[in-house]
Amino acid sequence: MKRSESLKAFREMNVANLDKEVAARKEELMKLRFQKVVSTVPNNARLSLLRKEIAQLLTIATEKRSEGLAKKVK
Repeated sequence: MKRSESLKAFREMNVANLDKEVAARKEELMKLRFQKVVSTVPNNARLSLLRKEIAQLLTIATEKRSEGLAKKVK
């Protein structure tokens, strides 16, 4: 999946699904970090990609939460 496609998919998710995705990505990142310490990681680039995806998911979740608060205030 291309980066723009994954961002589109992330933006279509609701906040609860975004939180689940963040948790799944963080767990995968933790496993890869442990694997890196113990042995070799087959794909080192996956570590940085996961960190970027987590940041993107958190940013989108924050934007959606802010939009929800703005709608409640009006």
